[in-house]
Amino acid sequence: MELIDEAVTNGARLFKACEVLEISVRTYYRWKSGKVSDLRKGAEKRVPRKLTKVEKLEILNISCSERFADTNPYQIVAILLEEGTYIASASSFYRVLREYDLVHHRRKGRPGNRKATPPELIATGPNQVWSWDITWFKTSVMGIFFYAYVIIDVWSRKIVGWEVHERESDKLAAELFKRLASEQNIRGVRLHSDNGNPMKGATMIMMLYKLGIIPSFSRPRVSDDNAFSESLFKTLKYTAGFPQYFTDLGHSRSWLADFVDWYNNKHRHSGIGYVTPNQRHSGESTMIMQKRNETIAKAYASKPERWSRKPALWNEVKEVYLNPSWKRLKAS
Repeated sequence: MELIDEAVTNGARLFKACEVLEISVRTYYRWKSGKVSDLRKGAEKRVPRKLTKVEKLEILNISCSERFADTNPYQIVAILLEEGTYIASASSFYRVLREYDLVHHRRKGRPGNRKATPPELIATGPNQVWSWDITWFKTSVMGIFFYAYVIIDVWSRKIVGWEVHERESDKLAAELFKRLASEQNIRGVRLHSDNGNPMKGATMIMMLYKLGIIPSFSRPRVSDDNAFSESLFKTLKYTAGFPQYFTDLGHSRSWLADFVDWYNNKHRHSGIGYVTPNQRHSGESTMIMQKRNETIAKAYASKPERWSRKPALWNEVKEVYLNPSWKRLKAS
């Protein structure tokens, strides 16, 4: 820096003097203000809060000592504080022990395993991603239920298949999908469900692969992973006229058939722009959106003073995500 000052005093341009020494003018001014630490990425930095090597060795010696061999870091810190000694926090103890690979499962029981997040599934049209689940219908006899198997298309929200039985069974579920495959082409459909026995039974899995359906599964006890089916079941059970209990299997099947007809053909779903699932599934919703926008445009042209700004247009959601990635959620 003294060389640069001397060169500038003798008439040299500052940026030329910095160029000779291969530094920028900003670096020169930063050094002149007293900030001489190396700020380059990857450069060694002195962090006052960081534990020194001596402190880390002390943590290791204390944790591995005979006295504290069977004591966790929280207990170690508490005992040392009572004795008037502070080495580091419990989290720092854990961090150092992990650094030296000294944190392991030591209980008799099996260690808990974290389930990976289910894959992100993207639907851009009908029959690409389906979601399915089984819900219980109460009967007039306490403890006895009927079981409704319901499959929904994630993109259109259309109920594409359903059955009601007296038990949960992977064989019954396999027969349901076999019937659907005989009615329409479902090869290549991505099918999401929870981890119930009917969903992961050997008969069911074999049938799915035979039909060309690719399964994916939720994490245990995480209902958000199968949100479309859970939302459908809430609509089903909170709709007007849902029976307190069903008298017999025929009653449950006829009621669900009426519900499916109403849901697919009359229910205007908020998640797909207030069109019915069948309108969305068939592609009719595109013309419906255009008609709405034309009507709004005419109204705006006739009386623009009624709007403080141009009216918002109705747009179809082109992509629907099941279990969107964290990056996508953060971006939205």
